[in-house]
Amino acid sequence: MDATLEDVTRKKPEPTAEQVAEELVRRAREQGLSLTGPDGLLKQLTKTVLETALNQEMTEHLGHKKHGRPAAGTGNVRNGTRAKTVLTEASGQVGDRGAAGPGGDLRAADREEAAAAADRGR
Repeated sequence: MDATLEDVTRKKPEPTAEQVAEELVRRAREQGLSLTGPDGLLKQLTKTVLETALNQEMTEHLGHKKHGRPAAGTGNVRNGTRAKTVLTEASGQVGDRGAAGPGGDLRAADREEAAAAADRGR
């Protein structure tokens, strides 16, 4: 055997955004999934990005991860999820099951910021 510990533990380079997109498109086509439309890849990907962004914002706002332990006495807890619809230029209406905050809803500014972040990413 010629492999060294360094060879075994060396990380592979991260794929580029273009390589990731090519792989997603390839898989979608293999599965017969359209790229656009109400159930297309673009809409599903937009939904996933928005949900992830909103959940990360909630984690930052509350100071703990989902199912994590909140700081003592703060009262900052997640109150489950709540269905929302976000209107994007790229994909139209996108359903979202984002986390609900202490008041049971996300601020409109948070939704607008997440939608703007998704638009900047295209």
